[in-house]
Amino acid sequence: MKTFLQLNTIFLSMIMEAIPFVLLGVIVSGVIQIFLKETTIARIMPRNRVWSTLLGCGLGICFPACECGIVPITNRLLRKGVPLHAGIAFMLTGPIINPVVLFATYIAFGNDWRMAAIRAGMSIVVAFVVAVVLSMLFPVLPFRTGNQALSGSEGLVAATSEAPSGPAPKIPLRRELMMVMEHAIEEFFSVGKYLVIGAFIAASMQTFLPTSTLLHLGSNPVTASLVMIVLAFVMSLCSEADAFIASSFRSTFSTGALSAFLVFGPMVDIKNTLMLLGVFKGRFVAVLIGLVAVCTLLSSLVVGRLFG
Repeated sequence: MKTFLQLNTIFLSMIMEAIPFVLLGVIVSGVIQIFLKETTIARIMPRNRVWSTLLGCGLGICFPACECGIVPITNRLLRKGVPLHAGIAFMLTGPIINPVVLFATYIAFGNDWRMAAIRAGMSIVVAFVVAVVLSMLFPVLPFRTGNQALSGSEGLVAATSEAPSGPAPKIPLRRELMMVMEHAIEEFFSVGKYLVIGAFIAASMQTFLPTSTLLHLGSNPVTASLVMIVLAFVMSLCSEADAFIASSFRSTFSTGALSAFLVFGPMVDIKNTLMLLGVFKGRFVAVLIGLVAVCTLLSSLVVGRLFG
């Protein structure tokens, strides 16, 4: 009975924590769908792969969303013509480099900006590498359903060339706002089922998988970072709160291992893995998770050498 109550408490806390950010995400997704035009994206998005990926990495500063709300926003941006490398870079860095998360990290680590800076810098490096590699491996957008548009700058060119030349009929603002809410409601129920399933799996693993077993494996830098990556995936914490959990491991793990926890978790956890599988093909999600894990591990080892 005690185990069931613990499972129920963890499950409900995850749902209650994630729901506001999912709502924010689907509303932003609706605004993008109705108000952001493909021709506007084509004008502001650099054609150069490096610059557009860097722009994607920096967009997270403007969107204070956690990993639960970032998936529907990214899905809508990609379907609007944003190149895959820019969209994935935004999706990976958005839950980390936004001001709310960085300030929470600063507070959690004793009003010290060092860990917040390490977290932001490492997330940008990992996201940049993963996004560029994925865009090379998947020249066509790997959606599960819908039109399989081009994933690179060719998609922007196509979106621009296929746009109607004449002026579009003017829709009243009230009707546009209604369309935003209709889209947000549809997206919420589409994403919500994956959130519930993912939260239940994560709560079950937290309840039945002893954390102490994993902690005993962190005897050297490589296994310590791997343990923290697994913990981040299993615990599936919101990026606004995970820094406080990470700070509790300061006496057990090095800065490098803690950085792996703080970077991998917001990019990939159980909840958003299922949400990603609802949008993208399984092979793409598997490659994405593998690349994020490898890049996070290597980056954490470098951080460990530099900062101890």
